[in-house]
Amino acid sequence: MKLTTVLLIPALAANLTAQPPPGGGPPLTSLKSVPIPTPPGLDRYVRDTRALVVLGKAFFWDMQAGSDGKTACATCHFHAGADHRLQNQLAAPAASSATITPNQTLTPSDFPFRRLANPNDNRSAVLRDTRQIAGSAGIFHRSFFDIVPSLPAEQGADQPSTARSTLNGVQTRQVTARNSPSVINAVFNVRNFWDGRAKEIFTGPTSFGDSDPAWNVLAWRDGQLVKEQIRLENSSLASQAVGPALNEIEMSYLGRTWPKLAEKLLALQPLGRQAVAADDSVLGPYADPSGLGLAANYRTLIEAAFQPAYWQAPELLEANFAIYWGLSIQAYEATLVSNNSRVDQFLEGNRQALSALEQQGLRDFQNGGVQCTQCHQGAEFTAASVSNRTTRGFNPANPRDAGFFRTAVSPLADDPGLNALDPFGQPLFKAAQPNDTNGAFKSPGLRNVELTGPYFHNGGQATLEQVMDFYARNGDFPADGNLGPGIGRIRLSPQERNSIVAFMKALTDDRVRFQRAPFDHPALCVPTGHVEAAPGILATDTSDAQFVLSAIDRWAHIPAVGREGETVPLQTFDELLRGIGNDGSRAHHLTTPCVP
Repeated sequence: MKLTTVLLIPALAANLTAQPPPGGGPPLTSLKSVPIPTPPGLDRYVRDTRALVVLGKAFFWDMQAGSDGKTACATCHFHAGADHRLQNQLAAPAASSATITPNQTLTPSDFPFRRLANPNDNRSAVLRDTRQIAGSAGIFHRSFFDIVPSLPAEQGADQPSTARSTLNGVQTRQVTARNSPSVINAVFNVRNFWDGRAKEIFTGPTSFGDSDPAWNVLAWRDGQLVKEQIRLENSSLASQAVGPALNEIEMSYLGRTWPKLAEKLLALQPLGRQAVAADDSVLGPYADPSGLGLAANYRTLIEAAFQPAYWQAPELLEANFAIYWGLSIQAYEATLVSNNSRVDQFLEGNRQALSALEQQGLRDFQNGGVQCTQCHQGAEFTAASVSNRTTRGFNPANPRDAGFFRTAVSPLADDPGLNALDPFGQPLFKAAQPNDTNGAFKSPGLRNVELTGPYFHNGGQATLEQVMDFYARNGDFPADGNLGPGIGRIRLSPQERNSIVAFMKALTDDRVRFQRAPFDHPALCVPTGHVEAAPGILATDTSDAQFVLSAIDRWAHIPAVGREGETVPLQTFDELLRGIGNDGSRAHHLTTPCVP
């Protein structure tokens, strides 16, 4: 039987590029065959795309960008583009009455969050339902007063917090209400964030595209300043990038503005307290000889990347900072494409790239009864991709055509997903049937999924095996129509679950696994919970009179990596839970302390 399987696979691989899989979706090909979406008209703003990538990578990894001077975009996206920290990572759904004790440390026994007497039957007795979310620790709840010239940390004051980020009167870092998705391959998404609020049209300082009608750019034209509207297509990464920078949970004290962030960073050495490898694939030529930060300043990097009309007058550097930030981080993240997994190699003709079990998993993944390809389509393994939208019939009023589905991960009342309004009062998605958006979330790509646990928008499953059990029982909360058409009739045998997990692990690109270019990066200190003076009693930070209500952080070191990467692989979330790799045999084991 094994011999027959191996003999059939070459013919299967040869036909994959020519015909759609039985489970639906476009033909499966190597991701190398998919063009990277680019914003038309970008050259109006950008003079040098290479310099734009340099600026974007510096912005993305710079801890000084956070109001506390210690929180970067990368703080929640340092591990295969995602986050796999364990302590103080729990939040409660905003619409739920569930309570969360801050500063908990996750363990293997905490997963899955909803435990059933029979894991194959979603109607069996509920043994545990924590209704919690494994999100990402961001910033303390503080109000913004002002920047401090030439210092990364800003002036502010502790704000009264909800019980969800306070333990016995001491504040912890706030935690996001959804799990952090990977930024790797996010360039292929039409929209970004789980709820798609980062629109494909970038219009400036907010994430919401055409909902924001303001004239958001200043330009120097014919000797005078003029206001302009920016509107760039294929730019959901830029829309996404501008969201966290001023978000009071993720990176910013409440009330900080783009001009103030600009004023601070323009006076600081980029990545000034972080190691940058001399052979960093992007930043290496700019690295300071001291080994810390870059030799160039942010003004120089901005002027190299953007057209003079958008920076040559003194007022422009602060006025246009959101544009610099969004477009440059988008350019950097557009380089984070993992298209050389063993699955890609197999589809390109290397018949030895996949084992017999992985090849069986490829067939099972595309089986119509299993239905994986209803949501995870094409080379990107998501129906939410730009190429999927352009190559198939697309109804702009149907969220499923846009790659958003209800899969019964959480109750509809806990998180409406796509069924929400933006700050301008517009629906995130204008569906023909409004109820179609309730509880719908963007289908994530599956590349490198082995490394990006915990899984789903609530982070409720720790392993891919638990994910397959979830689908085999047709979701956890199927009531009230909380399942898309067909999703509730999945058929998954134990053998299919096993083979599909093996196949999904073959979607890992070794460049990601070993942090090789373009996935190399500067050093980072990430907060990994808080110091306790006694069990359940947080130690307070008395070093700063502004923040006497704040707990003391515990920090873990993420070393700088150059273009050749590490000699050991990234740790999976399951390995982190079980302590596998803490001896140094895995990267990002989060046991090496650091001082930011």
